[in-house]
Amino acid sequence: MARLVFGMNQSLDGYVDHMAFAPSAVLFRHFIEEAEGQAGSLYGRRIYEIMRYWDDEHPEWGDDERAFAAAWRKQPKWVVSRSLKSVGPNATLVGEDLERSIRELKATRDGEIEVAGPKLAHSLTTLGLIDEYRIYLHPVVLGRGTPYFAGRGRRCA
Repeated sequence: MARLVFGMNQSLDGYVDHMAFAPSAVLFRHFIEEAEGQAGSLYGRRIYEIMRYWDDEHPEWGDDERAFAAAWRKQPKWVVSRSLKSVGPNATLVGEDLERSIRELKATRDGEIEVAGPKLAHSLTTLGLIDEYRIYLHPVVLGRGTPYFAGRGRRCA
């Protein structure tokens, strides 16, 4: 049975924003190792569209970027979206019944499946489907953005 793991970079004040800060070289290598060992990735639409960057080759990439892209491309991806009509290579749109689809995915796969996207993670948490949370804390304060723990009633003190 697969395990769903939600892990993302987070600011000190609890926000995720891939455009505001990036992982260090050491953390990026950790992400490469994770991607190489994962059974797949489960994405919300917004983060999937950001991650599609890795589908194309970029001449400025170094060895680490090429290694991450290779690992990302080979793993299966499932995308939860009401607006997308199609997805890229090695990706599948998740059906309308999120809970049934994800329970079936967990039951038919082995290994760790990355969950990416705080809104998707909130929905899966509400359904009791997330098995583990990994917070990669960065020493920045954003003061805005999408909270890591998305959902109604969230307040920062």
